[in-house]
Amino acid sequence: MGFTTGTAAAAATKGALRLILERKRPAKVRIRLLTGDDIAIAIHMCRLKKRDEAICSVIKDAGDDPDVTHRAEIGARVSLMEPDQRSGMGKKPEIIICGGEGVGRVTKPGLEVAPGQPAINPGPRKMIAQAIEEVLKKHGLDRTVRTEIFVPRGKKLAEKTLNARLGILGGISILGTTGVVRPMSHDAFISTIESALSVARACGLNRVILTTGRRSERFAQDCWGRISPEAFIQIGDFFKLSLGAAAKRGFSHITLAVFFGKALKMAQGVPHTHAAKSSLTLDKLSGWTLEITKDSELSHTISTANTARHAFEILREHHPEVVSHVGQLILESAKRFAGLKTKIRSVIFDYDGKVVFDSENQ
Repeated sequence: MGFTTGTAAAAATKGALRLILERKRPAKVRIRLLTGDDIAIAIHMCRLKKRDEAICSVIKDAGDDPDVTHRAEIGARVSLMEPDQRSGMGKKPEIIICGGEGVGRVTKPGLEVAPGQPAINPGPRKMIAQAIEEVLKKHGLDRTVRTEIFVPRGKKLAEKTLNARLGILGGISILGTTGVVRPMSHDAFISTIESALSVARACGLNRVILTTGRRSERFAQDCWGRISPEAFIQIGDFFKLSLGAAAKRGFSHITLAVFFGKALKMAQGVPHTHAAKSSLTLDKLSGWTLEITKDSELSHTISTANTARHAFEILREHHPEVVSHVGQLILESAKRFAGLKTKIRSVIFDYDGKVVFDSENQ
């Protein structure tokens, strides 16, 4: 396991505040996670800038999770403020959390953070506040503390994420629901899908177009270029989860725009489309082919095809009605996951982006 950007930000904040108060650079700090557990985080850089101001950073470790922020530097510029520096006389000490260089700013509604605010989610804010409170309590102080979270390469890293689509501009998000990253847990992907759906709904949209990746999304955008970009959402392999989440948010129309390989798994009602083995998928397609064409030789050819794409090329040329049958079965599966009240449309692309099946044109 690794730790989140939120944990990294809390550790950097704690390291900087300790340097201010103890005048000694800590080699590591302990951070209380949102699970209630503690974790030790090594300090990368820690420097005193002024008597009551320091900067500190840690190197984010995502463990074995494929995370774009793995090995990224996450830092905090911390100021311990005098009573007269607070706005308004007699105001109680507080914790001020800001976003600096490389931390994105929210520009669209529908996320956990309101538009205009830095993209530092509630979980990380809580961890940062806890870290500050622990240090202040240890030193018997009751002072206002300001921490500005920064990510030196954040703007560049954000280009590899879907932040811009969600309306988070200028850098990465400081995230974390527990504080730890579990390898291959898909938590980040699921969170992105749910956030994208929330943004689309907050933008007043009633329709979303769900694709499984960047390529199918690009083809979908070419087909429906006038639709708001917030409507296009990549769901990866999360077929059932995404449909359920979209229906829960009240979308009246859901379009699934996919390639034939994913279409086959969706047609079989596979909840997570990475889970089905290709050999079993082709066996099912072979059975459908025999039912529709009554051609046992063709059915055998399909069952022994190298890939779903290979099978698709054979069927598209000679028996497109089998491809259409797959498209219709997607509707049945999707309705089970989304509910009967939601209108579902299924679209299958060929591998050059041409629509070969559209349930609305049948």
